[in-house]
Amino acid sequence: MPDQPSRPTISVPGTTSHTIAPREGHREGTLRYLKAGTGAPLVLLHTVRTQAEHFRDLVPLVSDRYTVHALDLPGMGYSEIVPGASYEEPAMRAGVERLLTELDLDDVTLVGESMGAVLALTTAADLPDRVRRVVAVNTYDFRGGIARSGVLARVVVSGVLAPGVGPMLAGVEPKAALRRILQGGLGDKTALRKDYLDELRQVGRRPGYPAVARGVYRNLPGLVAARSRYAEVKAPIHLVYGEQDWSRPSDRAANRELLPDADFTLVPGAGHFIALERPDVLASLVNAAA
Repeated sequence: MPDQPSRPTISVPGTTSHTIAPREGHREGTLRYLKAGTGAPLVLLHTVRTQAEHFRDLVPLVSDRYTVHALDLPGMGYSEIVPGASYEEPAMRAGVERLLTELDLDDVTLVGESMGAVLALTTAADLPDRVRRVVAVNTYDFRGGIARSGVLARVVVSGVLAPGVGPMLAGVEPKAALRRILQGGLGDKTALRKDYLDELRQVGRRPGYPAVARGVYRNLPGLVAARSRYAEVKAPIHLVYGEQDWSRPSDRAANRELLPDADFTLVPGAGHFIALERPDVLASLVNAAA
């Protein structure tokens, strides 16, 4: 297989691309992140199967008040793929914590969506002296997860995880199938733009990425278990849910009960990918506390 392009096909206005080298003696890869703006640090953490460009429309709305760091989680986007690496929640959280500690970021606002929301909360639990606030959008901490996108998602995820044929299926990602699965997380289906879908497919063709996909899907139950860390967070928390998110009202109520002091916003008509559908809503929430 020829080498795949190492640069994204789309750009986020006002950003520059940077990397963080692995720490000596640790089994970890280089991390890539986008940076923009000035002000207190704002760290953006993306969803399952996406990357820093997931926030392409949010970054320009907040970069006049914050120094934005949009991270590619370990093995995803253009962060290095390390053979045999773990994609359990603690390993992905360690990547987020590397960003904060290696760049010596303090007074940080963490904004995460889906898987990124869980990692924002567990990172805040680990690094209370560095985190100022957490905005957790559609936390991916309930059973079923992406399988609730629809029948096709359930079939694809089950196939990718299956022994034997799983690795082969993880490397085959038809554009129509990926589009349908991701649109299952949107109230407004047009929010999934063609150039972004093409970019996600390019990343999916990176050598070694099928193993990343299998690792992430296999370890999604660890995100459910990570809810046990939420109560440790000392920073203010704002829970944000799309009205049509994959979570059920009972899932949201459980987190409101677990975090009784958290602010809560329900976004009418929006689905799981609010950063794609309603970046204006997220920008208003984040900028209000700048």
